[in-house]
Amino acid sequence: MDKKYLYKVINQIARETRIYYKHKLIHAPFSPHGTSFPFDFSPSYFFPYFFKYCRNIYGLTEEETEYVWYEYKKIIKYKIKNRK
Repeated sequence: MDKKYLYKVINQIARETRIYYKHKLIHAPFSPHGTSFPFDFSPSYFFPYFFKYCRNIYGLTEEETEYVWYEYKKIIKYKIKNRK
């Protein structure tokens, strides 16, 4: 697992994620059918879409994707909390 590459992936997905504070919605590049989802999104629901996206776009393994997912969620939660 190349951590440098994974951090680039994490940051890229986070940059492509749009946060709509007024409506408390998130739109991510892996969102199913281009939908937005609420701030309190359920990781178990969205992980399959995230996994497929990371495998198809970045060629990540399941282990790498789990790591990226964990770090991605931390970034998004931080952005929501601090309105960044």
